[in-house]
Amino acid sequence: MSGVVGRYAPSPSGRMHLGNLCCCLLAWLSAKSKGGRVVLRIEDLDAARCPRQFADLLEADLAWLGLQADEGGSQGGPCGPYYQSERSEIYARFYHILEARGLVYPCFCSRSQLHTADAPHRSDGQVVYAGTCRNLTPEEVRARTRLRAPAWRVRVPDEEIRFVDGHLGPYAENLARDCGDFYLRRADGVYAYQLAVVVDDALMGVTEVVRGADLLSSTPRQLWLYRELGLTAPTFYHMPLLLAPDGRRLSKRDGDESLENLQARYTPEQIIGRLGYLCGLQKAPDPRRPEELLDGFSWDRVPRGDLLLPPGLF
Repeated sequence: MSGVVGRYAPSPSGRMHLGNLCCCLLAWLSAKSKGGRVVLRIEDLDAARCPRQFADLLEADLAWLGLQADEGGSQGGPCGPYYQSERSEIYARFYHILEARGLVYPCFCSRSQLHTADAPHRSDGQVVYAGTCRNLTPEEVRARTRLRAPAWRVRVPDEEIRFVDGHLGPYAENLARDCGDFYLRRADGVYAYQLAVVVDDALMGVTEVVRGADLLSSTPRQLWLYRELGLTAPTFYHMPLLLAPDGRRLSKRDGDESLENLQARYTPEQIIGRLGYLCGLQKAPDPRRPEELLDGFSWDRVPRGDLLLPPGLF
């Protein structure tokens, strides 16, 4: 057994769709092909959107597909709890490290204020926070707190963060220009994804992270958090996004080929084989068990551009 530890960290807000399954399969294959282990972490920070029943269904679905994790989820393990909704006290410890260094400040901006027409935007349309609340005086903070509870942001430096993605290659962002100060904690006290995922992957010993290319731009700010918190960062592999035949991104909300629907029409081997074909791991969509795709697995075989779902494949 090698020291490689991969993970699958789904948000159980509904049944998994084909894009989620692609990510899970590649995460499992990437770690297992190196003789490693896989951790299952349930990213249910927003407990209202992620009821435990969906997390339980998710585990059952992964077992049905033959993609069981080695630790995590309901089976537990040495680095638990593995549900983010149960890890708030852990996140608080690391939040206070940044707070003690003067890097955290309250933000009172409403959603509409953040999305005004003159707000700075990235090339992908995401809003870059303009620093509106960055330099409020103590008196201004007290006055605004009487009107609404603030969220909390972290001050980022004017610094370029570079890294080499294991699949997509070199990538860089200037934190101040391309990202801006980002949320660490919501107004209701729930810790934000960026902080939680960094703390969790570090404390769970994760050495490689496989996730969708839509999260590539999150990586520089996470690498900065790893550094500032004195944590060891993993290697990142950002996989292509799976698109519907009409070019849309797949969505749980739209009901795009959920596993519930797929189970009624296909065996686990048929689903895995078709996903392996989509990901360039075999030349035809023949049925396969996950372990049958391990032989010869390489990220070089996985396309780098978005994957358009061929009509009739599922």
